[in-house]
Amino acid sequence: MTQLLARAFSEASKLPDVEQDAVASLLLAEIALPSDARAILSDRLAESLDSAEDNSLKQLWAAEAQRRMADVRSGRVKTIPGEEALARVRSAIAQ
Repeated sequence: MTQLLARAFSEASKLPDVEQDAVASLLLAEIALPSDARAILSDRLAESLDSAEDNSLKQLWAAEAQRRMADVRSGRVKTIPGEEALARVRSAIAQ
């Protein structure tokens, strides 16, 4: 536990002072909770990060979809029917 706190405080030291204080207070409060409560809190914190990542990923996938659509429309990429694509994938997996 001591190593965990030392690492967390070391990482927090890179933040502005106000955020360092907040992280330290929250971490100490969380460590005092029973493990099931810490798990719930950790899950909710992770979800809050995921939503920010999700937005970024959605933007990346939208750009990729537009690029692929432009490739098809320009003729740079030849499409194949879905059943043929699935048959190719199934064949590759079977090998």
